[in-house]
Amino acid sequence: MIERTRTDDTHDPTLRSWVDSANDASGDFPIQNLPFATFRHDFEERPRVGIAIGDQVLDCLEAGRAGCFDSLNPAVRDALQSWSLNALMALGRADARDVRALVSRMLREGGAHAEATERLRDRVLVPASRVSLLVPAEIGDYTDFYASIFHASRVGALFRPDNPLLPNYKWVPIGYHGRASSVVASEASVRRPVGQTRKGSEGAPAVGPSAGLDYEVELAMWVCGQNALGEAVPLARAEERLFGLGLLNDWSARDIQSWEYQPLGPFLSKSFATTVSPWIVTADALEPFRAPAFTRDAGDPQPLPYLDDGNDRAHGAFDVILEASICTELMRASGLPPHRLSASNTRSLYWTPAQMITHHASNGCNLRPGDLLGSGTVSGPTDDSRACLLEITRRGAEPVSLPGGETRTFLQDGDEVIVRGWCERDGAARIGFGECRGVVRAGG
Repeated sequence: MIERTRTDDTHDPTLRSWVDSANDASGDFPIQNLPFATFRHDFEERPRVGIAIGDQVLDCLEAGRAGCFDSLNPAVRDALQSWSLNALMALGRADARDVRALVSRMLREGGAHAEATERLRDRVLVPASRVSLLVPAEIGDYTDFYASIFHASRVGALFRPDNPLLPNYKWVPIGYHGRASSVVASEASVRRPVGQTRKGSEGAPAVGPSAGLDYEVELAMWVCGQNALGEAVPLARAEERLFGLGLLNDWSARDIQSWEYQPLGPFLSKSFATTVSPWIVTADALEPFRAPAFTRDAGDPQPLPYLDDGNDRAHGAFDVILEASICTELMRASGLPPHRLSASNTRSLYWTPAQMITHHASNGCNLRPGDLLGSGTVSGPTDDSRACLLEITRRGAEPVSLPGGETRTFLQDGDEVIVRGWCERDGAARIGFGECRGVVRAGG
């Protein structure tokens, strides 16, 4: 077993970078973060691996050609020359940790590594405004969990007032297999899906554009390493399989979902689009923001032994603030800023990332590098932490008021949803996740 990484010199809040924009205390990408992405220069087709520093991107292909990574082992150097992050994910979390540590020395103020890299800045750094950010990995499989008990309870009460939370919820991390081919990068537009719906409890259903389009604010969990088919992943080793975290918007057609979900769960109501943020904040960068697992109510069952250990109870959660905003077509035309709809925290998730990984593989399911796991809607206990319109408007019964006089029960064409995430804590540098955004376009 590899011990869980503690904080080290890369997390030092006093570190500064010779990239001036990285020293903005309110920015997402200081020297203490260094998240990974896959990007493309606007003038070429070949994707590259990149690392964010302030408003710049370290081009790992050019940095490797310039000899910046010569101290790393050859397999890691080759992975950083790849077209996606899958090759680095295949090597595992320890090798990604080595890359982050080296890049920290390259981009911080002072030292031989920094001096050598700064001399190459025009070759190895490119402004983020001049690149196209892509889905960071080639996703083989995508699984979406349902890990917020507050979301599950509220949604259950809307559909099953007498039995809102089904009895298995507190025993097992609930999830379903999503559609990997329709995962898109931030800023890609989302076409309103067409599907079969039925109003009321009688009569034939109709086919047409969804009138109940919604968003869901989620945490993206990116898998590294691999277990063979038939091989479980013990909880004590599950964090070795967590490459890092990002943002995810699980677009949902609620009217299609309510008609199709029984008895096997969502299908076409979810498979039309899922948006992910381009930047993956490594699990190691998040070490200063670890938190205890969710504190269960006194009457709740404790996790079964395969989902329980002391380290996960003490440090298994992450303290990530997630915020969702909307900007309608009218708001953009009027020059109005996005309107915040909710702010929640991943500490409210009933299950930790390690528990979700362990349960996913407990039947011998082989998780592979680049697999994507969604946390499920990250809603909290308060009204302002309800992280989807289904909860906010109580299934359309209480429309939300927006600047400019508009209201919404569900999303309309032209609406843009922006999800942001960040971590902040006394004694640590603030780090962010960037944005996960998408505009709804007409369908049908």
